[in-house]
Amino acid sequence: MPKRRDSRDDRNDRYDLDLFAAPQVEPYPSTPSEPSAFYEELGTTFPGASPSSAVSVGTVTQTAKDILEGAFMPLWVRGEVIDFKAHRNGHWYFCLRDGSAQLRCVVWSRDRRSIPAPPEDGMQVTALGQLTIYAARGDMQFAVRRIEAEGDGLWRRALERTRAKLEADGLLAPNRKRALPRYPRIVAVVTSPDGAALHDIAAVVRRRAPHVKLVVVPATVQGDAAPEELCYAIDQVSRWNGADTVIIGRGGGAREDLRAFNDERVARAMARCPAPTISAVGHEIDVTICDLVADHRAPTPSAAAEAAVRATEELVGELEARTRQLVGAMAARIDDGAVAVQQLAAGLTTASRAAIDRRANRIAAAAGRLHALSPVATLARGYAIAQDDDGRTLASVDAFEPGSEFDLRVRDGTVRSTTRAITRRGDNGEA
Repeated sequence: MPKRRDSRDDRNDRYDLDLFAAPQVEPYPSTPSEPSAFYEELGTTFPGASPSSAVSVGTVTQTAKDILEGAFMPLWVRGEVIDFKAHRNGHWYFCLRDGSAQLRCVVWSRDRRSIPAPPEDGMQVTALGQLTIYAARGDMQFAVRRIEAEGDGLWRRALERTRAKLEADGLLAPNRKRALPRYPRIVAVVTSPDGAALHDIAAVVRRRAPHVKLVVVPATVQGDAAPEELCYAIDQVSRWNGADTVIIGRGGGAREDLRAFNDERVARAMARCPAPTISAVGHEIDVTICDLVADHRAPTPSAAAEAAVRATEELVGELEARTRQLVGAMAARIDDGAVAVQQLAAGLTTASRAAIDRRANRIAAAAGRLHALSPVATLARGYAIAQDDDGRTLASVDAFEPGSEFDLRVRDGTVRSTTRAITRRGDNGEA
């Protein structure tokens, strides 16, 4: 059994375990070669000392499990991953090996949450766990609680897997990005109420647009509970549906501290949010999954606040510029209208004159035709018209009687005449 030394490291105050040294124990002083010696020394009633006091297999494996777990504290083990298998019940099974040995390992489903992604065969990792015995089979195994790969292998793999799933669902498509409202009235902030991020956001909004209302929805932003709390807070904002813009984020931190913002559940909660979202994870170098899903990414919380609200001075300046544009557009419209009216008046005058001329020509032509048919024109050609005293035209010889008087109208006047004789057409003599 490995021995534990009580010396402590002055730097990290951790126990130093000699895991591979053989225990320096003297041989059992009176170990006999015959079973009868145990009967004499321990007695036949001692568990396992005789067939009558034999113990069960479960007792042996459980006792060995208790002894092994009591002898070893949780420790980090380095090795190469081989034979990785993910069971349908959620557990992971694999082995860690080096040049001289291998160790069976298990990750229980309850411990998977603290591991970003399953390791791959051939990956060099360090694993934190507890040596134990699986009592049901009597196998020694290493129950792993955390795994760290060399570099950022596991984190990068988890990021790529999550990104691929979200991309397949269309949550990273550029055409689903929504524009931020230009003049929001209410901005919701999902972050830690005790963090510097909230202070920075409030300071920027107070300076730029004090009329905008900030609503803080508290949530833990790092640790194992952070993903669930962030999802709950974002869903609260979604159910409320009263915010014009939602800022989700935190201040800067190590890569491990940003793990919650690479969680698939948080990303999907952001995608469900009805209001446009701003990811404000204060880590300019790394891009998180939340940065990819959000409608707008800000490198810092202060930059998120500046993107969410416009300064009052900018608003006043834009309104003045819009006023000048409106006045200029109205003046130009009036000028264009005046020119159009003048052009229409000139065109109407020309069209009216042309119409009058056409009508005058038609009237003159009609007058000419009427004149040609009028009696006056006939008189001008040397003809005369006989009329009685009432002005009726005497057009037949039947209207005359010998001795009757009538007026003979000629071109330039009237001649009083008396009928002396009547001759009918075709007659050679007097009537």
